[in-house]
Amino acid sequence: MRETLTPTQSGPGAPLRQYEYLEITVSRDESVPTAYQRLREHAEYGKWELACSTLYMGGHRKYVMRRKVLRVQRTLDIYS
Repeated sequence: MRETLTPTQSGPGAPLRQYEYLEITVSRDESVPTAYQRLREHAEYGKWELACSTLYMGGHRKYVMRRKVLRVQRTLDIYS
């Protein structure tokens, strides 16, 4: 199983992205219950949700998970 996290930029001048994405690729040799267990763990502990799943010829599967990017704004001005 291979996992790829799409990087998001933060700070001034960064694009306003609403979601960050995680691609999980599963080989045909890995069992479906094991792959689903991995997806459930990401959803429960990492706050990810399943956005897309694809089954390729030959048995490979790709899952795309997403989660909202939380933007925190400073509320305390310590430099004044």
